[in-house]
Amino acid sequence: MNAAAASPAEHTYANPWLVALVVSIATFMEVLDTTITNVSLTHIAGNLGASPDESTWVLTSYLVANGIVLPISGWLANTMGRKRFFLLCIAGFTASSFACGAAESLDMLVFLRLIQGLCGGGLQPTQQSIVLDAFPPEKRGAVFGITGITLIAAPIIGPTLGGWITDNFSWRWIFFINVPVGTIAFLLVSRVVHESKGTGFKSIDYIGLSLVAIGLGCLQVVLDKGQQKDWFDSAFIDTLLAVSATCLLSAIFWLLRQKDPVIDLRLLKERSFGVACLLIFFTGFALYGSSALLPLLVQSQFGYDATLAGLILSPGGVAVIVLMPISGKLISKIPAKYLVMFGFTLCAIGMWATSFVTPQTDYNHFVWMRILQVLGLPFLFIPVSTLAFMKIPKPKNNKASAFFALCRNLGGSIGIAIAASYVSRHQQMHQNYLSQHMNPSDPVYQFNLHRIAQYFINQGSTQAQALQQATGRLYQEFLGQVTILAYNDAYQFLTLVMIIGIGLASLLPINRPKQPSSDAAAAAH
Repeated sequence: MNAAAASPAEHTYANPWLVALVVSIATFMEVLDTTITNVSLTHIAGNLGASPDESTWVLTSYLVANGIVLPISGWLANTMGRKRFFLLCIAGFTASSFACGAAESLDMLVFLRLIQGLCGGGLQPTQQSIVLDAFPPEKRGAVFGITGITLIAAPIIGPTLGGWITDNFSWRWIFFINVPVGTIAFLLVSRVVHESKGTGFKSIDYIGLSLVAIGLGCLQVVLDKGQQKDWFDSAFIDTLLAVSATCLLSAIFWLLRQKDPVIDLRLLKERSFGVACLLIFFTGFALYGSSALLPLLVQSQFGYDATLAGLILSPGGVAVIVLMPISGKLISKIPAKYLVMFGFTLCAIGMWATSFVTPQTDYNHFVWMRILQVLGLPFLFIPVSTLAFMKIPKPKNNKASAFFALCRNLGGSIGIAIAASYVSRHQQMHQNYLSQHMNPSDPVYQFNLHRIAQYFINQGSTQAQALQQATGRLYQEFLGQVTILAYNDAYQFLTLVMIIGIGLASLLPINRPKQPSSDAAAAAH
Protein backbone atom coordinates (compact mmCIF):
# COMPACT_ATOMS: atom_id res chain seq x y z
CA MET A 1 0.00 0.00 0.00
CA ASN A 2 1.19 3.44 -0.84
CA ALA A 3 1.43 5.28 2.45
CA ALA A 4 0.71 8.58 0.87
CA ALA A 5 -2.45 7.27 -0.65
CA ALA A 6 -3.67 5.62 2.50
CA SER A 7 -6.68 7.09 4.15
CA PRO A 8 -6.44 7.83 7.86
CA ALA A 9 -8.79 4.95 8.59
CA GLU A 10 -6.33 2.56 6.96
CA HIS A 11 -3.18 3.63 8.83
CA THR A 12 -1.39 0.76 10.52
CA TYR A 13 -1.38 1.17 14.29
CA ALA A 14 1.97 0.75 16.02
CA ASN A 15 0.24 -1.04 18.88
CA PRO A 16 -3.27 -2.20 17.94
CA TRP A 17 -3.69 -3.91 21.33
CA LEU A 18 -3.35 -0.52 23.01
CA VAL A 19 -6.05 0.83 20.68
CA ALA A 20 -8.37 -2.05 21.62
CA LEU A 21 -7.77 -1.44 25.33
CA VAL A 22 -8.31 2.33 25.09
CA VAL A 23 -11.58 2.20 23.15
CA SER A 24 -12.82 -0.60 25.42
CA ILE A 25 -12.51 1.61 28.52
CA ALA A 26 -15.15 4.00 27.20
CA THR A 27 -17.44 1.19 26.05
CA PHE A 28 -17.15 -0.66 29.36
CA MET A 29 -18.28 2.50 31.14
CA GLU A 30 -21.33 2.83 28.88
CA VAL A 31 -22.42 -0.82 28.94
CA LEU A 32 -22.04 -0.84 32.72
CA ASP A 33 -24.66 1.91 32.88
CA THR A 34 -27.29 -0.28 31.22
CA THR A 35 -27.54 -2.37 34.42
CA ILE A 36 -25.86 -0.40 37.21
CA THR A 37 -29.08 1.47 38.10
CA ASN A 38 -31.25 -1.68 38.27
CA VAL A 39 -30.77 -2.28 42.00
CA SER A 40 -30.82 1.41 42.91
CA LEU A 41 -34.29 2.39 41.73
CA THR A 42 -35.92 2.18 45.16
CA HIS A 43 -33.24 4.49 46.60
CA ILE A 44 -33.65 6.91 43.68
CA ALA A 45 -37.44 6.92 44.06
CA GLY A 46 -37.24 7.54 47.82
CA ASN A 47 -34.68 10.30 47.52
CA LEU A 48 -36.51 12.15 44.75
CA GLY A 49 -40.02 11.66 46.13
CA ALA A 50 -41.27 9.39 43.35
CA SER A 51 -43.13 6.08 43.26
CA PRO A 52 -41.34 2.84 42.29
CA ASP A 53 -43.28 2.70 39.00
CA GLU A 54 -42.24 6.25 38.12
CA SER A 55 -38.60 5.51 38.91
CA THR A 56 -38.45 2.76 36.25
CA TRP A 57 -38.46 5.53 33.63
CA VAL A 58 -34.83 6.07 34.68
CA LEU A 59 -34.12 2.74 32.95
CA THR A 60 -36.63 3.12 30.13
CA SER A 61 -35.44 6.55 28.98
CA TYR A 62 -31.84 5.32 28.72
CA LEU A 63 -32.79 2.16 26.80
CA VAL A 64 -35.05 4.07 24.41
CA ALA A 65 -32.36 6.64 23.56
CA ASN A 66 -29.73 3.90 23.30
CA GLY A 67 -31.92 1.86 20.96
CA ILE A 68 -32.50 4.85 18.69
CA VAL A 69 -28.82 5.77 18.29
CA LEU A 70 -27.37 2.26 18.01
CA PRO A 71 -28.55 1.44 14.46
CA ILE A 72 -27.69 4.86 13.02
CA SER A 73 -24.30 5.19 14.71
CA GLY A 74 -22.54 3.62 11.73
CA TRP A 75 -24.00 6.28 9.45
CA LEU A 76 -23.07 9.02 11.93
CA ALA A 77 -19.49 7.71 12.18
CA ASN A 78 -19.17 7.68 8.39
CA THR A 79 -20.61 11.18 8.15
CA MET A 80 -18.70 12.90 10.97
CA GLY A 81 -15.54 10.84 10.97
CA ARG A 82 -15.23 7.87 13.33
CA LYS A 83 -12.78 9.29 15.84
CA ARG A 84 -14.62 12.62 16.02
CA PHE A 85 -17.93 10.82 16.57
CA PHE A 86 -16.43 8.53 19.22
CA LEU A 87 -14.94 11.47 21.13
CA LEU A 88 -18.24 13.37 20.93
CA CYS A 89 -20.04 10.34 22.39
CA ILE A 90 -17.53 10.06 25.26
CA ALA A 91 -17.73 13.78 26.06
CA GLY A 92 -21.52 13.84 25.96
CA PHE A 93 -21.83 10.67 28.03
CA THR A 94 -19.40 11.95 30.67
CA ALA A 95 -21.06 15.37 30.98
CA SER A 96 -24.58 13.92 31.15
CA SER A 97 -23.42 11.38 33.77
CA PHE A 98 -22.31 14.22 36.03
CA ALA A 99 -25.62 16.00 35.42
CA CYS A 100 -27.55 12.79 36.28
CA GLY A 101 -25.75 12.56 39.61
CA ALA A 102 -26.63 16.17 40.39
CA ALA A 103 -30.32 15.88 39.35
CA GLU A 104 -32.78 17.27 41.92
CA SER A 105 -36.00 15.79 40.54
CA LEU A 106 -37.10 12.60 38.81
CA ASP A 107 -38.22 14.47 35.68
CA MET A 108 -34.78 16.05 35.39
CA LEU A 109 -33.06 12.70 35.93
CA VAL A 110 -35.21 10.96 33.28
CA PHE A 111 -34.44 13.72 30.76
CA LEU A 112 -30.71 13.56 31.51
CA ARG A 113 -30.72 9.76 31.22
CA LEU A 114 -32.26 10.25 27.78
CA ILE A 115 -29.31 12.47 26.84
CA GLN A 116 -26.91 9.97 28.38
CA GLY A 117 -28.41 7.16 26.30
CA LEU A 118 -28.21 9.21 23.11
CA CYS A 119 -24.53 9.95 23.71
CA GLY A 120 -23.64 6.43 24.85
CA GLY A 121 -25.46 4.56 22.08
CA GLY A 122 -22.69 5.14 19.57
CA LEU A 123 -19.85 3.83 21.73
CA GLN A 124 -20.42 0.06 21.36
CA PRO A 125 -20.53 -0.19 17.54
CA THR A 126 -17.83 2.44 17.01
CA GLN A 127 -15.50 0.60 19.39
CA GLN A 128 -16.02 -2.58 17.40
CA SER A 129 -15.42 -0.94 14.01
CA ILE A 130 -12.20 0.72 15.28
CA VAL A 131 -10.94 -2.65 16.51
CA LEU A 132 -11.92 -4.35 13.24
CA ASP A 133 -9.77 -1.92 11.26
CA ALA A 134 -6.86 -2.05 13.71
CA PHE A 135 -6.37 -5.83 13.42
CA PRO A 136 -6.04 -8.20 10.47
CA PRO A 137 -8.84 -10.80 10.13
CA GLU A 138 -6.69 -13.67 11.43
CA LYS A 139 -6.24 -11.90 14.79
CA ARG A 140 -9.82 -10.78 15.31
CA GLY A 141 -10.77 -13.80 17.39
CA ALA A 142 -8.18 -12.90 20.00
CA VAL A 143 -9.06 -9.22 20.10
CA PHE A 144 -12.78 -9.94 20.36
CA GLY A 145 -11.83 -11.47 23.71
CA ILE A 146 -11.05 -7.93 24.92
CA THR A 147 -14.14 -6.31 23.44
CA GLY A 148 -16.23 -9.22 24.70
CA ILE A 149 -15.22 -8.43 28.28
CA THR A 150 -16.75 -4.97 27.91
CA LEU A 151 -19.95 -6.21 26.30
CA ILE A 152 -20.59 -9.33 28.39
CA ALA A 153 -18.84 -8.83 31.73
CA ALA A 154 -19.98 -5.21 32.18
CA PRO A 155 -23.73 -6.01 32.37
CA ILE A 156 -22.95 -8.77 34.88
CA ILE A 157 -20.78 -6.55 37.07
CA GLY A 158 -23.20 -3.60 36.86
CA PRO A 159 -25.75 -4.70 39.50
CA THR A 160 -22.97 -5.70 41.92
CA LEU A 161 -21.19 -2.38 41.63
CA GLY A 162 -24.44 -0.42 41.67
CA GLY A 163 -25.69 -2.20 44.78
CA TRP A 164 -22.42 -1.73 46.64
CA ILE A 165 -22.18 1.98 45.80
CA THR A 166 -25.83 2.60 46.69
CA ASP A 167 -25.67 0.72 49.99
CA ASN A 168 -22.36 2.27 51.11
CA PHE A 169 -22.43 5.77 49.60
CA SER A 170 -25.26 7.25 47.54
CA TRP A 171 -27.07 6.39 44.31
CA ARG A 172 -25.64 9.62 42.86
CA TRP A 173 -22.17 8.07 42.80
CA ILE A 174 -23.23 5.44 40.26
CA PHE A 175 -23.22 8.38 37.84
CA PHE A 176 -20.38 10.45 39.28
CA ILE A 177 -17.87 7.57 38.86
CA ASN A 178 -18.23 7.95 35.10
CA VAL A 179 -16.63 11.40 35.17
CA PRO A 180 -12.98 10.41 35.86
CA VAL A 181 -13.28 7.28 33.71
CA GLY A 182 -14.79 9.23 30.83
CA THR A 183 -12.15 11.97 31.10
CA ILE A 184 -9.31 9.45 30.99
CA ALA A 185 -10.92 7.63 28.06
CA PHE A 186 -11.37 10.90 26.13
CA LEU A 187 -7.70 11.86 26.55
CA LEU A 188 -6.41 8.40 25.61
CA VAL A 189 -8.65 8.05 22.55
CA SER A 190 -7.69 11.52 21.32
CA ARG A 191 -4.00 10.52 21.39
CA VAL A 192 -4.13 6.87 20.27
CA VAL A 193 -6.92 6.47 17.71
CA HIS A 194 -6.53 7.64 14.09
CA GLU A 195 -9.17 9.77 12.43
CA SER A 196 -11.16 8.53 9.45
CA LYS A 197 -12.35 11.04 6.87
CA GLY A 198 -16.05 11.78 7.18
CA THR A 199 -18.32 12.30 4.19
CA GLY A 200 -20.02 15.29 5.80
CA PHE A 201 -23.71 16.01 6.14
CA LYS A 202 -24.26 16.52 2.41
CA SER A 203 -27.68 14.90 2.43
CA ILE A 204 -29.64 13.51 5.34
CA ASP A 205 -32.32 10.88 4.90
CA TYR A 206 -34.83 12.51 7.24
CA ILE A 207 -37.56 10.02 6.38
CA GLY A 208 -35.47 6.92 7.09
CA LEU A 209 -33.96 8.49 10.19
CA SER A 210 -37.39 9.42 11.58
CA LEU A 211 -38.98 6.03 10.84
CA VAL A 212 -36.13 4.17 12.56
CA ALA A 213 -36.02 6.51 15.58
CA ILE A 214 -39.79 6.42 16.20
CA GLY A 215 -40.12 2.69 15.51
CA LEU A 216 -37.27 1.57 17.75
CA GLY A 217 -38.09 4.14 20.45
CA CYS A 218 -41.70 2.93 20.72
CA LEU A 219 -40.55 -0.70 20.66
CA GLN A 220 -38.17 -0.14 23.58
CA VAL A 221 -40.97 1.47 25.64
CA VAL A 222 -43.25 -1.48 24.86
CA LEU A 223 -40.61 -4.00 25.94
CA ASP A 224 -39.71 -2.12 29.12
CA LYS A 225 -43.24 -1.13 30.22
CA GLY A 226 -45.29 -3.99 28.78
CA GLN A 227 -45.34 -6.14 31.90
CA GLN A 228 -46.20 -3.21 34.20
CA LYS A 229 -49.07 -2.20 31.90
CA ASP A 230 -50.34 -5.80 31.47
CA TRP A 231 -49.31 -5.92 27.82
CA PHE A 232 -52.19 -5.97 25.33
CA ASP A 233 -54.78 -5.10 27.96
CA SER A 234 -53.29 -1.59 27.91
CA ALA A 235 -54.33 0.93 25.25
CA PHE A 236 -50.99 2.69 25.81
CA ILE A 237 -49.02 -0.47 24.88
CA ASP A 238 -51.31 -1.31 21.96
CA THR A 239 -50.90 2.17 20.50
CA LEU A 240 -47.11 2.19 20.83
CA LEU A 241 -46.85 -1.30 19.35
CA ALA A 242 -48.97 -0.29 16.36
CA VAL A 243 -46.85 2.82 15.81
CA SER A 244 -43.64 0.79 16.15
CA ALA A 245 -44.74 -1.91 13.72
CA THR A 246 -45.93 0.65 11.15
CA CYS A 247 -42.72 2.69 11.34
CA LEU A 248 -40.34 -0.27 11.25
CA LEU A 249 -42.10 -1.99 8.34
CA SER A 250 -42.14 1.31 6.45
CA ALA A 251 -38.47 1.81 7.30
CA ILE A 252 -37.55 -1.56 5.80
CA PHE A 253 -39.18 -0.73 2.46
CA TRP A 254 -37.73 2.78 2.47
CA LEU A 255 -34.15 1.88 3.45
CA LEU A 256 -33.88 -0.86 0.82
CA ARG A 257 -34.53 1.76 -1.87
CA GLN A 258 -31.85 4.23 -0.70
CA LYS A 259 -28.36 4.42 -2.17
CA ASP A 260 -26.72 5.32 1.18
CA PRO A 261 -29.25 4.34 3.89
CA VAL A 262 -28.81 5.17 7.57
CA ILE A 263 -29.09 1.41 8.21
CA ASP A 264 -27.75 -0.87 5.48
CA LEU A 265 -30.17 -3.82 5.49
CA ARG A 266 -28.49 -5.20 2.38
CA LEU A 267 -25.67 -6.41 4.63
CA LEU A 268 -27.98 -9.25 5.67
CA LYS A 269 -27.62 -10.74 2.19
CA GLU A 270 -24.18 -11.92 3.30
CA ARG A 271 -25.11 -15.24 4.90
CA SER A 272 -22.39 -15.28 7.56
CA PHE A 273 -23.40 -11.79 8.76
CA GLY A 274 -27.15 -12.56 8.73
CA VAL A 275 -26.79 -15.80 10.69
CA ALA A 276 -24.38 -14.13 13.13
CA CYS A 277 -26.90 -11.34 13.81
CA LEU A 278 -29.53 -13.97 14.65
CA LEU A 279 -27.12 -15.82 16.94
CA ILE A 280 -26.01 -12.64 18.75
CA PHE A 281 -29.70 -11.89 19.30
CA PHE A 282 -30.01 -15.17 21.20
CA THR A 283 -26.78 -14.44 23.06
CA GLY A 284 -28.22 -11.12 24.25
CA PHE A 285 -31.44 -12.90 25.15
CA ALA A 286 -29.54 -15.34 27.39
CA LEU A 287 -27.26 -12.74 28.97
CA TYR A 288 -29.80 -10.07 29.87
CA GLY A 289 -32.79 -12.36 30.46
CA SER A 290 -30.96 -14.50 33.02
CA SER A 291 -29.23 -11.48 34.60
CA ALA A 292 -32.56 -9.78 35.25
CA LEU A 293 -34.23 -12.75 36.96
CA LEU A 294 -31.74 -13.90 39.56
CA PRO A 295 -31.34 -10.63 41.54
CA LEU A 296 -35.13 -10.20 41.62
CA LEU A 297 -35.59 -13.74 42.91
CA VAL A 298 -33.08 -13.53 45.76
CA GLN A 299 -34.20 -10.05 46.83
CA SER A 300 -37.93 -10.80 46.79
CA GLN A 301 -37.91 -14.33 48.20
CA PHE A 302 -34.66 -14.79 50.13
CA GLY A 303 -34.27 -11.36 51.74
CA TYR A 304 -30.95 -10.44 50.09
CA ASP A 305 -30.02 -6.76 49.97
CA ALA A 306 -28.79 -5.05 46.79
CA THR A 307 -25.11 -5.72 47.51
CA LEU A 308 -25.55 -9.42 48.28
CA ALA A 309 -27.81 -9.89 45.25
CA GLY A 310 -25.11 -8.32 43.10
CA LEU A 311 -22.39 -10.48 44.64
CA ILE A 312 -24.20 -13.55 43.36
CA LEU A 313 -23.57 -12.30 39.81
CA SER A 314 -19.97 -11.12 40.18
CA PRO A 315 -18.20 -14.53 40.30
CA GLY A 316 -19.87 -15.31 36.99
CA GLY A 317 -18.39 -12.09 35.61
CA VAL A 318 -14.94 -13.18 36.75
CA ALA A 319 -15.44 -16.55 35.04
CA VAL A 320 -16.35 -14.78 31.79
CA ILE A 321 -13.24 -12.57 31.97
CA VAL A 322 -11.00 -15.63 32.53
CA LEU A 323 -12.56 -17.62 29.67
CA MET A 324 -12.58 -14.82 27.08
CA PRO A 325 -8.87 -15.12 26.12
CA ILE A 326 -9.18 -18.91 25.95
CA SER A 327 -12.13 -18.65 23.58
CA GLY A 328 -10.23 -16.09 21.53
CA LYS A 329 -7.37 -18.55 21.00
CA LEU A 330 -9.69 -21.47 20.20
CA ILE A 331 -11.40 -19.59 17.37
CA SER A 332 -8.31 -20.01 15.19
CA LYS A 333 -8.20 -23.77 15.85
CA ILE A 334 -11.82 -24.94 16.06
CA PRO A 335 -14.59 -24.14 13.53
CA ALA A 336 -16.95 -21.44 14.79
CA LYS A 337 -19.93 -23.77 14.38
CA TYR A 338 -18.72 -26.14 17.10
CA LEU A 339 -17.73 -23.37 19.50
CA VAL A 340 -21.16 -21.74 19.20
CA MET A 341 -22.95 -25.06 19.74
CA PHE A 342 -20.73 -25.70 22.78
CA GLY A 343 -21.50 -22.22 24.16
CA PHE A 344 -25.25 -22.62 23.82
CA THR A 345 -25.01 -26.09 25.40
CA LEU A 346 -23.20 -24.70 28.46
CA CYS A 347 -25.77 -21.92 28.80
CA ALA A 348 -28.62 -24.43 28.49
CA ILE A 349 -27.12 -26.57 31.27
CA GLY A 350 -26.78 -23.49 33.49
CA MET A 351 -30.39 -22.37 32.90
CA TRP A 352 -31.66 -25.90 33.52
CA ALA A 353 -29.67 -26.19 36.78
CA THR A 354 -31.20 -22.92 38.02
CA SER A 355 -34.72 -24.26 37.46
CA PHE A 356 -34.40 -26.38 40.63
CA VAL A 357 -34.33 -23.55 43.19
CA THR A 358 -36.08 -24.34 46.49
CA PRO A 359 -36.72 -22.23 49.63
CA GLN A 360 -33.65 -23.95 51.13
CA THR A 361 -31.24 -22.90 48.34
CA ASP A 362 -28.34 -20.97 49.88
CA TYR A 363 -25.93 -18.27 48.68
CA ASN A 364 -23.20 -20.68 47.53
CA HIS A 365 -25.65 -22.62 45.37
CA PHE A 366 -26.89 -19.41 43.75
CA VAL A 367 -23.30 -18.39 42.95
CA TRP A 368 -22.56 -21.70 41.24
CA MET A 369 -25.86 -21.57 39.36
CA ARG A 370 -24.91 -18.16 38.00
CA ILE A 371 -21.42 -19.31 37.01
CA LEU A 372 -22.98 -22.21 35.08
CA GLN A 373 -25.38 -19.81 33.35
CA VAL A 374 -22.62 -17.61 31.91
CA LEU A 375 -19.84 -20.14 31.26
CA GLY A 376 -20.97 -20.52 27.66
CA LEU A 377 -21.08 -16.80 26.81
CA PRO A 378 -17.37 -16.44 25.84
CA PHE A 379 -17.83 -19.33 23.41
CA LEU A 380 -20.78 -17.52 21.88
CA PHE A 381 -19.68 -13.90 21.61
CA ILE A 382 -16.20 -14.35 20.13
CA PRO A 383 -16.96 -16.93 17.40
CA VAL A 384 -20.25 -15.22 16.48
CA SER A 385 -18.52 -11.82 16.24
CA THR A 386 -15.71 -13.31 14.16
CA LEU A 387 -18.22 -15.02 11.88
CA ALA A 388 -20.20 -11.79 11.45
CA PHE A 389 -17.31 -9.78 10.01
CA MET A 390 -15.55 -12.49 7.99
CA LYS A 391 -16.79 -11.18 4.66
CA ILE A 392 -17.69 -7.57 5.45
CA PRO A 393 -15.51 -5.08 3.51
CA LYS A 394 -13.78 -2.37 5.53
CA PRO A 395 -15.91 0.52 4.23
CA LYS A 396 -18.97 -1.29 5.62
CA ASN A 397 -17.52 -1.96 9.09
CA ASN A 398 -19.20 1.04 10.74
CA LYS A 399 -22.71 0.18 9.60
CA ALA A 400 -22.22 -3.56 10.12
CA SER A 401 -21.02 -3.00 13.70
CA ALA A 402 -24.03 -0.77 14.41
CA PHE A 403 -26.54 -3.34 13.15
CA PHE A 404 -24.76 -6.16 14.97
CA ALA A 405 -24.89 -4.20 18.26
CA LEU A 406 -28.57 -3.45 17.68
CA CYS A 407 -29.35 -7.17 17.34
CA ARG A 408 -27.57 -7.94 20.61
CA ASN A 409 -29.32 -5.17 22.53
CA LEU A 410 -32.74 -6.00 21.08
CA GLY A 411 -32.20 -9.61 22.09
CA GLY A 412 -31.46 -8.42 25.62
CA SER A 413 -34.53 -6.16 25.80
CA ILE A 414 -36.83 -8.86 24.45
CA GLY A 415 -35.25 -11.46 26.74
CA ILE A 416 -35.87 -9.33 29.84
CA ALA A 417 -39.46 -8.54 28.79
CA ILE A 418 -40.39 -12.15 28.00
CA ALA A 419 -38.70 -13.55 31.11
CA ALA A 420 -40.50 -11.07 33.41
CA SER A 421 -43.83 -11.74 31.72
CA TYR A 422 -43.26 -15.50 31.98
CA VAL A 423 -42.70 -15.23 35.74
CA SER A 424 -45.86 -13.15 36.21
CA ARG A 425 -48.10 -15.45 34.15
CA HIS A 426 -46.81 -18.59 35.81
CA GLN A 427 -47.27 -17.11 39.26
CA GLN A 428 -50.98 -16.85 38.46
CA MET A 429 -51.02 -20.36 37.01
CA HIS A 430 -49.37 -21.96 40.05
CA GLN A 431 -51.49 -19.90 42.44
CA ASN A 432 -54.68 -21.15 40.79
CA TYR A 433 -53.48 -24.75 40.92
CA LEU A 434 -52.05 -24.80 44.44
CA SER A 435 -54.94 -22.82 45.95
CA GLN A 436 -57.07 -25.94 45.55
CA HIS A 437 -55.13 -27.36 48.50
CA MET A 438 -55.42 -24.21 50.60
CA ASN A 439 -58.82 -25.03 52.12
CA PRO A 440 -59.89 -26.17 55.61
CA SER A 441 -60.86 -29.64 54.43
CA ASP A 442 -57.38 -30.54 53.22
CA PRO A 443 -55.61 -32.77 55.83
CA VAL A 444 -52.12 -31.44 55.00
CA TYR A 445 -53.35 -27.86 55.35
CA GLN A 446 -54.96 -28.63 58.72
CA PHE A 447 -51.82 -30.34 60.00
CA ASN A 448 -49.57 -27.40 59.11
CA LEU A 449 -52.10 -24.86 60.38
CA HIS A 450 -52.25 -26.44 63.84
CA ARG A 451 -48.48 -26.99 63.91
CA ILE A 452 -47.78 -23.31 63.29
CA ALA A 453 -50.61 -22.23 65.59
CA GLN A 454 -49.08 -24.24 68.41
CA TYR A 455 -45.82 -22.35 67.90
CA PHE A 456 -47.61 -19.02 68.36
CA ILE A 457 -49.49 -20.35 71.41
CA ASN A 458 -46.14 -21.27 72.95
CA GLN A 459 -45.06 -17.66 72.29
CA GLY A 460 -47.99 -16.37 74.38
CA SER A 461 -50.76 -15.84 71.81
CA THR A 462 -54.33 -16.91 72.49
CA GLN A 463 -55.78 -19.77 70.45
CA ALA A 464 -57.77 -17.36 68.24
CA GLN A 465 -54.76 -15.11 67.70
CA ALA A 466 -52.55 -18.11 67.01
CA LEU A 467 -54.89 -19.46 64.33
CA GLN A 468 -55.02 -16.06 62.65
CA GLN A 469 -51.24 -15.72 62.75
CA ALA A 470 -50.78 -19.27 61.47
CA THR A 471 -53.14 -18.62 58.56
CA GLY A 472 -51.13 -15.53 57.62
CA ARG A 473 -47.85 -17.44 57.87
CA LEU A 474 -49.16 -20.25 55.67
CA TYR A 475 -50.38 -17.76 53.07
CA GLN A 476 -46.97 -16.08 52.95
CA GLU A 477 -45.27 -19.46 52.51
CA PHE A 478 -47.81 -20.28 49.81
CA LEU A 479 -47.00 -17.09 47.88
CA GLY A 480 -43.28 -17.77 48.26
CA GLN A 481 -43.65 -21.28 46.86
CA VAL A 482 -45.73 -19.97 43.97
CA THR A 483 -43.13 -17.32 43.11
CA ILE A 484 -40.18 -19.73 43.26
CA LEU A 485 -42.02 -22.21 41.02
CA ALA A 486 -42.68 -19.40 38.53
CA TYR A 487 -38.99 -18.45 38.44
CA ASN A 488 -38.09 -22.11 37.96
CA ASP A 489 -40.46 -22.24 34.98
CA ALA A 490 -38.84 -19.11 33.53
CA TYR A 491 -35.41 -20.73 33.66
CA GLN A 492 -36.82 -23.84 32.00
CA PHE A 493 -38.08 -21.56 29.25
CA LEU A 494 -34.60 -20.00 28.91
CA THR A 495 -33.21 -23.54 28.67
CA LEU A 496 -35.51 -24.15 25.70
CA VAL A 497 -34.35 -20.91 24.07
CA MET A 498 -30.74 -22.04 24.40
CA ILE A 499 -31.62 -25.41 22.86
CA ILE A 500 -33.12 -23.54 19.89
CA GLY A 501 -29.80 -21.67 19.69
CA ILE A 502 -27.97 -25.01 19.47
CA GLY A 503 -30.23 -25.98 16.58
CA LEU A 504 -29.57 -22.71 14.74
CA ALA A 505 -25.81 -23.04 15.26
CA SER A 506 -25.90 -26.56 13.83
CA LEU A 507 -26.99 -25.04 10.50
CA LEU A 508 -23.72 -23.07 10.21
CA PRO A 509 -21.26 -24.28 7.60
CA ILE A 510 -18.05 -25.87 8.87
CA ASN A 511 -15.39 -23.34 8.00
CA ARG A 512 -12.60 -21.48 9.73
CA PRO A 513 -12.31 -17.68 9.76
CA LYS A 514 -10.08 -16.50 6.98
CA GLN A 515 -9.12 -13.20 5.43
CA PRO A 516 -11.95 -12.18 3.09
CA SER A 517 -11.20 -11.21 -0.43
CA SER A 518 -12.66 -7.75 0.17
CA ASP A 519 -10.06 -7.05 2.84
CA ALA A 520 -7.32 -8.36 0.63
CA ALA A 521 -8.49 -6.11 -2.17
CA ALA A 522 -8.62 -3.12 0.17
CA ALA A 523 -5.08 -3.83 1.37
CA ALA A 524 -3.83 -4.01 -2.20
CA HIS A 525 -4.82 -0.42 -3.04
